[in-house]
Formats: sequence, C-alpha cells, structure tokens
Amino acid sequence: MSASRRSGTTDELGPDEPEREGPVGPDGSDLLAALLDGMDAALCAFDAGGVVTHWNREAERILGWTAAEAVGRHGFAGWAVREADAEEVEGRLMSAMEAPGRQVHEFALLTKDGGRVLVRTQSAAVRGPDGKPAGVYCAFSEVHTQIDLERSIALSEALFEDASWGVVLVDADLRPAVVNAHAARSLGIGRTSALGRPLGELLAQGVEELESALTHVLAEGAPPAPAEIWVSVRTPEGEQRRCWRCGFVRLASPLAEEPVPLGVGWLFADVTEAKQGEQEASLLRFRANQLHRAARAAAECEDPREAATIHLDFALAGFADHALIDRVAGGPVADAEAEGPVRLVRVAATPSGAPGPSLLTGAAGLPVRYGQGHPALQCVERAGSVRASVGSVSAEQAREWAVGRQWPADAVHALCAVLRSRGRTLGVVTFLRGAGRSSFERSDAVYAEDVAVRIATALDLAGVVGRE
Repeated sequence: MSASRRSGTTDELGPDEPEREGPVGPDGSDLLAALLDGMDAALCAFDAGGVVTHWNREAERILGWTAAEAVGRHGFAGWAVREADAEEVEGRLMSAMEAPGRQVHEFALLTKDGGRVLVRTQSAAVRGPDGKPAGVYCAFSEVHTQIDLERSIALSEALFEDASWGVVLVDADLRPAVVNAHAARSLGIGRTSALGRPLGELLAQGVEELESALTHVLAEGAPPAPAEIWVSVRTPEGEQRRCWRCGFVRLASPLAEEPVPLGVGWLFADVTEAKQGEQEASLLRFRANQLHRAARAAAECEDPREAATIHLDFALAGFADHALIDRVAGGPVADAEAEGPVRLVRVAATPSGAPGPSLLTGAAGLPVRYGQGHPALQCVERAGSVRASVGSVSAEQAREWAVGRQWPADAVHALCAVLRSRGRTLGVVTFLRGAGRSSFERSDAVYAEDVAVRIATALDLAGVVGRE
C-alpha cells in the first residue's frame, strides 16, 4: 500500500473522489499508487499540518516502515527520526512550502530495526487548486547511492570531454552514437560529423575486423583482454596506418526487465609507435640471429664459394623471395682502375622454381646481358646500394620489367648491394621481392649491406684459394 486514505486522515494533496461500485477499472488513486510504487526513488508526502499522506515501496525498502505504518503519522518524530533531531528535520522539510523550487538536504533517518541511514532529500511544495501551498512532497535516496550516481555521471562527462584516449558509443546498428574529442581527432573528423555514419565511411581499412569485434561484444559480451586492431585513417595527407589497442564493453538498458543491448562502449588508444618499435626490435633480433647462424655454418665450409651461398640462403629467410650474386668479369676492380663499362658474371642464384638452396653457376664465365642503367651496374658504379621498384603497373608490364632486367618474372622490388673487400669491388648481390611483399626500405638496405660484406669476404677468399 503506497498511498492510503484512512478514516481520520485528510489527503490535502487531491480532492476526495466518489466511490465506484464494482470493478469498473483503476481510479485515480490506483493509478497514483502504481506510479509511486514504480519509482526508483523513495517518496513520501505531507499535508500542510505535517501529516504523512503518501509512502511508496522504495521508502519502505530503505527504512523498513510499511505504508500502513507510515501514513497518518505526524512528522518523523519518534519513529523515522530521533527525537533530538525531529524539530530540525521537520522544519527543513516543511520550509519547502514557502520556498521557490526544490530544496536539497542531507540528514539521518531511522530504520524500523533501529539503524540509521544517511539520505539526501529533494523537497518541494504541492499547490492546491487555489494555488496556495497544500503540503510538501519529499523524494529521498541513500547518500551512497546518490554519490554512486553522481560519480557515474561525472565519469561519463569526463570520458567524453577530457579523456586522453578515444571513447565511442556504438549503437546496435554499429554506427557511432557519441564520440569524444580524442576519438574525433583520431578519426580525422568532427564529433558531430561522425554520428550515425557507417564505420566504413570513417576508416579506409580495418573496418571488417572492427565490426566483427563489435558484433561479438553485442552477442557474447566484453572480451577478457584488449585487442590490437590495425586500421587506415583518411587524412588530408592521405591514408595513415595506425594500430589501436581497443577495449569493449556491452551496454544494456537498466530500465528493461531483461538485458537489452543498447550498443557497445568502444575505448581505444593509439599504440602505433610502440607497436612499430616492437616489430623493429623483433626484426633486428631475427636478422642478427640469422647473421650469427650463417657465420657459424659458413665457417665449416671448405669451399669459400659455398660459404657465400650459405650467407645468401640465411639472409633470404623472411627478407626476400629471390637472390642473385654477380661478380665483376675479369676479377675485382679497384676504384682507380674502373674505366669503361663493367660486365658482370652470374656466380650464384636461388632456384627459379621450387624453393631450395642457392646454386653455384657461371662456370662458363659468360657475362649477364644487363642493359645500360641496370640497377646492378649502377650499384657497381656508385659502390653503394640501389633500390628499384616496378611501381603501379599491370601484371603484364611488371613481368616485362623483371624479365627485361634478367630477373625472375615475378619480381617487382629489387635491392642491389655492392660486394667490397680489401678496397676493391668484387660484384653485386641482388635481393628480389614479389608482389606479395612491400618495397625495400632503408633498414633493409643496411641489412643487405651486412650480408654483402660477408659474401664479399667469402668470394675474395675463393679468389685467393684459387690462385694458390
């Protein structure tokens, strides 16, 4: 019983209504009782004389006093408030009849079992038909509950204003509903411009993986750990590839009887630089290990030329698809002796078909038919590394580009490193990549030069041994 009219109790918050005969339907008091009982906040009301006229179920839950025990009492003295505090509490509550708007107070109430509960109240006057104050209503809740609510609201506002990581609320249709300032900057778009748009319009790449993660969260709940997702963001300077460390939480309505997903809370931080640093460190460790293993294996070879192919094979792993070694025809050339065009003879090459160890070739000593301006010849002339790529062309043009340079037909990227030993140029080592790999970078050239030094030493030793 949330609101009652007992004999001897006058309800000044509403006029008396005539009784109805039979179950015609809910009257005004039934509707009011249902509304009061359905409130999340505790509510009580007083008439102008300070008599309790209404008491809902949430008030009963917090204090333990039922509506039957509360309605009809004069004030809180002796049952819901200590006698010593009753005058002050009632004075503050009833003062709302003369004050404009709502008043907020905090004080301790007594529970039915004798405990004390600190509550925060909001009270306001109730006007009668003549516009004069007819009583006071008072909504109250436990202070810690109110503080928790305020903290939740403050946290939400802080996340969407001052957070140093991106926060996006995605609705059940996988469209952004709320975007904070950091996320908008990361996406390269305004906060309002991103709302309601498909993720495919906001990201150039990585949309499928992100939408898959959001769909999983809607169906299964939050994952146990953050996920790292690579995306491409459109910027005025072009597409930029970024790595975002993402966390997801499923949002459900607190007002529904059963959990109804409202969407997903998506939080992310840009870890691109850290991730690239990790990848570079891992790559350096792998390449250093390969150089070490190659040196150990080459030291056991009796034939220095075989040692050169071992260095080539170890360097090829994870670095390139094909590799070639060409030596200068007629023997090493000192810088001062280089006159006229230089001719190169193929010494070793990886198999063009199935993968396998490099094969020694060039027994006939016939020069390779490299045309003028070939990257290998440029490498010898400059005594430095040369990179070349076919660029954005058709598959047939890329094939013609590779075949015309005497390389395997599937090569689209090349890196030539000069073979130098004892101040002389011995030849060139060429690494080739297919279309499935990225072009060679400066860090790749440094690694290729390290390998070239070892190959050049082996070939120089082969020449010395041959002469002996």
